[in-house]
Amino acid sequence: MQYKWIALSNTTIGVLMASINGTITIISLPAIFRGIDINPLTSFQYLLWILMGYNVVTATLLVTFGRLSDIYGRVRLYNLGFLIFTIGSILLSLTPNTGDTGALELIIFRIIQGIGGAFLFANSAAIITDAFPYNERGRALGINQIAALAGSLVGLILGGILSVIDWRLVFLVSVPVGVLGTVWSYTKLRETSKPNKSEKLDIPGNVTFGLGLVLILLGVTYGLLPYGDSQTGWGDPWVIASMAVGASLLVAFIFVERKVKYPMFRLELFKIRSFAAGNLASILRSFAYGGLMIMIIIFLQGIWLPLHGYSYSETPFWAGIYTIPLMVGFVSMGPISGYLSDKYGARVLATLGMVIVGIGFFLLTTLPYNFSYPEFALIIFLMGLGNGMFAAPNTSSIMSSVPAKHRGAASGMRATLQNTGQTASLALFFTIVILSLSATLPHDLASAVAQAGAPQLAPLAQKVPVTGALFAAFLGYNPVRALLANLPPNTIPASAIAVMEQRTWFPTAIAPAFMQALRNAFYIGGIMSFIAAIASALRGKRYIAEVESVEQSGT
Repeated sequence: MQYKWIALSNTTIGVLMASINGTITIISLPAIFRGIDINPLTSFQYLLWILMGYNVVTATLLVTFGRLSDIYGRVRLYNLGFLIFTIGSILLSLTPNTGDTGALELIIFRIIQGIGGAFLFANSAAIITDAFPYNERGRALGINQIAALAGSLVGLILGGILSVIDWRLVFLVSVPVGVLGTVWSYTKLRETSKPNKSEKLDIPGNVTFGLGLVLILLGVTYGLLPYGDSQTGWGDPWVIASMAVGASLLVAFIFVERKVKYPMFRLELFKIRSFAAGNLASILRSFAYGGLMIMIIIFLQGIWLPLHGYSYSETPFWAGIYTIPLMVGFVSMGPISGYLSDKYGARVLATLGMVIVGIGFFLLTTLPYNFSYPEFALIIFLMGLGNGMFAAPNTSSIMSSVPAKHRGAASGMRATLQNTGQTASLALFFTIVILSLSATLPHDLASAVAQAGAPQLAPLAQKVPVTGALFAAFLGYNPVRALLANLPPNTIPASAIAVMEQRTWFPTAIAPAFMQALRNAFYIGGIMSFIAAIASALRGKRYIAEVESVEQSGT
């Protein structure tokens, strides 16, 4: 077998494993929280950290690991990533404690996984770029990114099946894949790049960048938690301070990188038009698209599926099934767009892809809350097609535009911007939805409980935290039971309780407010998608670093 196919297959396994782990955890959270005996509706901080901690860690470490791979070898650090990720998976499956301690253990073990994932993500695109000639990279990267989305789909289905059997299997399933990938990577992958061992690690840059990004992402995460009388924590002095100090450190980082001899963040790469425009389009796309899946899953689980006869315990699994058209759209277009970009370049394909995604966002705003599924499926399939048209050509354009000796740093920079955008997108979408819901949801719930025959419950319904209702829907819990559990027995007439515990009562009560909140988020997503399309169009004509280098040396 030619080495390029060995490199592609191994990096594809790594991406597949990491992406399966992401969605399998999301779908399995109700079973995981029951397994460690903790109520997520009163422990939002644990829920957020299990959801977002992995992304925070990977986003923070990607550039550093990419730079280290240029110094010590991409394959060596990629192999280490496989090993660390597998160890993290084993630890998660063995989580020994329950309650708050068990939740903290899960978060710590997820962070270990995130460290391994950062090694994998930082180096996979660079290893593929090294192994494939420039006229085949688009197709190879398309296949690699299909594995990422296919892994997301597999994770949704596996999570729904395994979490019913035993929540520990959700993490244990990654172990055989991790062991296989670790052995294969250590025995088959070889270093095709030339490590720059004479260069040194940029300690000041690593400290300012890592600490600055961590503080910003911490602020973003805790900004989603209620603070005082507010539904969000954006007014919390600690959140404001974290964001301000983090932003100051990132500004300082730019000046540090201009002074150090061996910078970790190769700012000069942004002088390359294809690199700069491609990364700008990528982070804008991540802002627009990164929170789409979770918003759709929350809506399906909390409203649409219960209205169509599914119990709350079933909705996490079926939400994954009903989002398959989004994955199918991406998978069907990914290799085609990669192949076409090898022949014609990335500019037209990537730009058109983001235009299609933007149109899809605006089409989603036209749907009623009790929409027809074929119409919804067609829209998200269209968005998957657009995303597939963008992803591989854009990545190929970015990676082909940089000199071979800087591919590790470039891959880390690209992945950092993408992961940071995705994490910020989750926070942005959650914030938009929470703020939109807080304006109407308390009144809607109070009116609904009064009409159900329990007017004495209206004051309590008005005080239900929007975050609680949102995460209850996300986790497949019946929020009404949680609400009634806070009342003395025999306070509410049995007839009113019977009405409120009907499967369709809560979804119908919150649906109008929830749908309007989602529309606001989708409008923002559509606008950012069109801006990403403009950035993509500004990348200019096709630019391939090694071809330009050969042509210049020959003149």
